[in-house]
Amino acid sequence: MSLGFLDQIEEHFRQGLPFVAYRKPNKAEVKVIFQNDRELHYTNNFTESGFVFAPFDGVGPAVLIKEDEALEETFESEPVNAINPISPSLDQDSDKDFYLKLIEQAIKSIDSGNLKKVVLSRSIEVGTSKTPFVMFSDLLLQYPKAFCYIWFHPKIGLWLGATPEIFLETENNKFRTMSLAGTQLHKVGEAPIWKEKELEEQEMVTQFIQSSLKDKVSSLEVSEAMSIRAGNLWHIKSSVSGNMNNSRLQEIIEVLHPTPAVCGLPKNAAKEFILENENYERQFYTGFLGELNFKEDIRRPSTRKNQENMAYRTIKNRTSLYVNLRCMQVLENKVKVYVGGGITSRSVPDKEWQETLDKSRTMLNIVLK
Repeated sequence: MSLGFLDQIEEHFRQGLPFVAYRKPNKAEVKVIFQNDRELHYTNNFTESGFVFAPFDGVGPAVLIKEDEALEETFESEPVNAINPISPSLDQDSDKDFYLKLIEQAIKSIDSGNLKKVVLSRSIEVGTSKTPFVMFSDLLLQYPKAFCYIWFHPKIGLWLGATPEIFLETENNKFRTMSLAGTQLHKVGEAPIWKEKELEEQEMVTQFIQSSLKDKVSSLEVSEAMSIRAGNLWHIKSSVSGNMNNSRLQEIIEVLHPTPAVCGLPKNAAKEFILENENYERQFYTGFLGELNFKEDIRRPSTRKNQENMAYRTIKNRTSLYVNLRCMQVLENKVKVYVGGGITSRSVPDKEWQETLDKSRTMLNIVLK
């Protein structure tokens, strides 16, 4: 297992220069992109190329790390046992009363017909003696099926995460996204049994994606819902795919983000409720991040007949974006961990609180172990 790239990103960090290191789900390769100046670049219309990092609100501009240098190294992670529960001495109850009242307020708004669903979140601040680079290495080891990343810009800050959710993948004219909702804690030897609230929540997300894209794409296909495991949690997922036709990438992003899986329905009313009532700023939590317009040059093996025939060369334009879930922001000698959950008319506040505790383990086990 080579850790040379960790030394390089740590040196880049000491110099105050932007970088991102990441590994896609079920892959062994860690990619690193270095930007060699401190300029803060943004994407104007998602036609640029680089690594994009977008905030939740869909209003603030998406930050773009330019690829001045890049490297790729294999990180072979051995299978790991399930992480032990975090220490019970960690106090997470300081904002419990506020969060429970917020859920009750949301349910009243849903019952009155203003909302169908709203995703409510909170943050947990905890001290740590670990460096961000050790935590990133631990993320790579513990969560091989997630999109794991460490992202830094001196004018924005330092973020890490291990997200299970694709926001949008494109290859030339084809696209793929997913509908992900519902949460259960993984129990060894037991398959998840989904209740009506969770199935209904996932169906809301699926219907939103279909209705948002129907006039912009063709050949729209939606898979059957299935259970997928992400770390110590189970979720319900459907895959959605099709052709973009003449729609620009920016149009697809704007109609989807933020999805009901991280915001709610109707989208604008849910976002307004969140911004007015959550009592903190999500920043890049529940935004999206990933490769934007990466070019891939594919050449078939040459033969005497086609050595000079460029028909055997294909340029693919790929975008791979992930929802920024299961993430944390590093603040000097402490971190801020972000968690949340979807609220519907069937929500029970105490169960929703417990769901945030379950979700917090993904990052807290990395921070505290």
